[in-house]
Amino acid sequence: EYGVLQPIVVTRKEFDLPTGQGVEYELLAGERRLRAAKAIGLPHIPAIIRGETSDKVKLELALVENLQREDLNPLEKARAFRRLVDEFGMRQVDIGAKIGKSREVVANTLRLLNLPEDMQQAVAAGAITEGHTRPLLMLVDHQEDQLALYQNIVASNLSVREAELKARNIARERARAALDPETRILQEKLEDVLGTRVHIERKGVKGKISIEFFSDEELKAISE
Repeated sequence: EYGVLQPIVVTRKEFDLPTGQGVEYELLAGERRLRAAKAIGLPHIPAIIRGETSDKVKLELALVENLQREDLNPLEKARAFRRLVDEFGMRQVDIGAKIGKSREVVANTLRLLNLPEDMQQAVAAGAITEGHTRPLLMLVDHQEDQLALYQNIVASNLSVREAELKARNIARERARAALDPETRILQEKLEDVLGTRVHIERKGVKGKISIEFFSDEELKAISE
């Protein structure tokens, strides 16, 4: 009824002909709008005409335009972000500014590419959600645990929250196993005395102790 509301973007190219000068227009952004307009027989649509544009700028414009689509899956976005970083030297904050997202959103999406290929494909196919990738990425340095958690998510249809709890427990047990025997005994003693989970992290002779609580009552009891 109203035609194309958002102009497509084209570049104008002039070239010499025996009879004079010819002009061509190359589409940079708006392929789906152009196809839809042709499909319903619109004779004209609005367009923004850019001057001569390098192939590099054309690709950047096409990638940014493509990222505006709502039907892209998270993995397609991650791969587009990676191309903008690798081929155009763009920083994550610059990518975010171009597509109206925060740097953190761009960074978290790029982290999907650190997952094994089968897990990436599961995200692309919708077998697991982008939220499920957060606990999987927590185990990126422990491939066997990561694979076991992934299989558990798929087989048991775990929620994101359930997967995060399992990933934390796995990471905690890994850290516990990495402690020297004397420190591990001290950690277990603290857990017995305080009645909650305790984590000791050592860096040489220094370190820190983390004490978990799950309610105001537990916090009060630990304090007392």
